[in-house]
Amino acid sequence: MKNSDDSGYTGKHVGVCVLDTGIFPHIDFTGRILAFQDFIGHRIRPYDDNSHGTHVCGIIGGDGRASEGRIRGIAPGCSLIVLKVLDRTGNGRKEDVLQAFRWILENKRYYGIRVVNISVGTTCRRAEDHRVLIAGVEQLWDAGLVVVAAAGNQGPKAGSVTAPGSSRKIITVGSSDMLQGNKAVSGRGPTFECVCKPDLVAPGNRVTSCAPGIPYTYRIKSGTSMSTPLVSGGIACLLEKEPQLSNVEIKMLLRESTDDMGLPRNQQGWGKFNCEKLIKN
Repeated sequence: MKNSDDSGYTGKHVGVCVLDTGIFPHIDFTGRILAFQDFIGHRIRPYDDNSHGTHVCGIIGGDGRASEGRIRGIAPGCSLIVLKVLDRTGNGRKEDVLQAFRWILENKRYYGIRVVNISVGTTCRRAEDHRVLIAGVEQLWDAGLVVVAAAGNQGPKAGSVTAPGSSRKIITVGSSDMLQGNKAVSGRGPTFECVCKPDLVAPGNRVTSCAPGIPYTYRIKSGTSMSTPLVSGGIACLLEKEPQLSNVEIKMLLRESTDDMGLPRNQQGWGKFNCEKLIKN
């Protein structure tokens, strides 16, 4: 993914916390992995036994070093705080995610965390599990963090947005190029609580980003998991420019800067993410 914004902002000194499968210490992240916390295997050093988390982190903040600048993230100067809450198969436990939420609240000031990227979601079988996850992300939002979550890939049925993306407070992202035809998997609203979701959409089909392994390499992945970090990276750039903005103000600026795709609200949300317009807003 090439940085789609030519504003000169890179997200420098903005902490982006990523809850995922971990992060491989790819050369494109050199000097910018501020913290790694493993809630699965309790290992100390950064690792990713799945590749999903590394790919997401690359979209947010890879600096393109291994590709001579051809493939880099939206905010190549941001700081990455990575919490491993998913195992090698991409599955996780509610308890580990909730523990990660608590860790963020305890450490957000120390690491300068402003944005939380959650490119994972679940269709909770129990209403209580759904309620607890929503309450957890809304606690992060109420603490002033900009929480950005994937709409999930359970579409195209109505009501297919996964938790915690179904929270009314946080920013929920679908895939702009996975809304129609045989690729129409992007989660759609309304939620169980009749909230219109997603909030916006961004490209998510066949996105190239960082992959684990040496020699340092890149890989193509698709889904709302890839759309979400595009928005998180854009927000990091905006916060470098205007660090005083609140999460509510950022959500409103996102709404004002999207491009209408002419699709129903429960598919496209406000419209397609436009990083350049967001930062110039």
